Amino acid sequence: MSLDRPVTPDPYPLLPAAASFDVHSDDVADGEPLKDDQVNAGGDTSPHLAWGDPPEGTRSFVVTCFDPDAPTVSGFWHWVAVDLPADTRELPAGAGASDDTLPGSAFHVRNDGGGLNFMGAAPPEGDQVHRYYFVVHAVGEETLGVDSSVSPAVVGFNLAFKTLGRAILHGTYQH
Repeated sequence: MSLDRPVTPDPYPLLPAAASFDVHSDDVADGEPLKDDQVNAGGDTSPHLAWGDPPEGTRSFVVTCFDPDAPTVSGFWHWVAVDLPADTRELPAGAGASDDTLPGSAFHVRNDGGGLNFMGAAPPEGDQVHRYYFVVHAVGEETLGVDSSVSPAVVGFNLAFKTLGRAILHGTYQH
C-alpha cells in the first residue's frame, strides 16, 4: 500500500519566529534514519538529546517529537515533555519512558497513541518516508501553564506565545 500524497512542509517555519540554538544526539543524526530502538516495534526508546546556549531569559524547556507526514490532517505527536527545569541541558536515551524518568517536576502530555511517554516511529507499512522532528523549545516562563490532561495541540498553542527559541533535529523512518 502506498499513500500517494505531497510531502508536508516543515511545520516550524510556519510558527512565530524564535531564536535558534543547538541540539545534538548520540542517537539521531539530522536527516538520517532513526535507530531501531526509536521505532515503535523496536522498543519506544526516546533518543538522547543534548542542547546548549538557549536564549537569555529561558526559564524552562518543552521537548516534543512530531511527525508531519502521518496520514492525518494534524500529523502525529510522538512525544511531549513539559516543564523541564531551566538548568536541564540533556536527556539520556529512555528519558521519555515515564514522568519518573524526567528531571524535576517535568511531565508528559499524552502522545497521539494515547500514552504518557515517548512513542517510537510507526508509519503505515509501504508509506512514504516520514520525518520525526525532535524539538527543544526554550520557554520564557517556569511553567507552560498546562497539565497532563491537555492535548499536544494545546501545548503547541501555548508554545506559540511563550517560546523564546527552538533547537530542531529530525530523523526519518520508513516501514
